[in-house]
Amino acid sequence: MTWPLRRVLVSGPSMAPALRHGDQLLVLMRPSRRTRSVGNVVVVALADRPLAVKRLARVEPDGRVWVEGDNPFGSTDSRDLGALPADAVVGRVVLRLWPKPGYVRPSQ
Repeated sequence: MTWPLRRVLVSGPSMAPALRHGDQLLVLMRPSRRTRSVGNVVVVALADRPLAVKRLARVEPDGRVWVEGDNPFGSTDSRDLGALPADAVVGRVVLRLWPKPGYVRPSQ
C-alpha cells in the first residue's frame, strides 16, 4: 500500500516569496481534477530533473499544463520548457509543515 501523503522539501528559490528553500511541505500525491485547478501549488515531474514545486498557471484545452515558479528569475518552468503533459503533475501541496506551519493557498 502506498500512502497518499508525502513530505517534500523545497529546494532552490523558484517559489519565493510564497515558499523558500528548506520549507517542508505535505503533498497529496493522488492527482485529481481538484489538483489541476489554476493557482494551486503542485509537485511536477520535469524531464531529467527531480520533482519540482511550481504553481499551476494554465490548463490548456489539449490536456497540457503550464507551470511557473513564483520567482521568474530563479525558476526552470514552462517559460523555459513549454507546456507539460497533464500527468507530469504528481501531487498538490496541502500544507507547509516547517518552519512556519500553515496552509499554502492558491493564487487568485
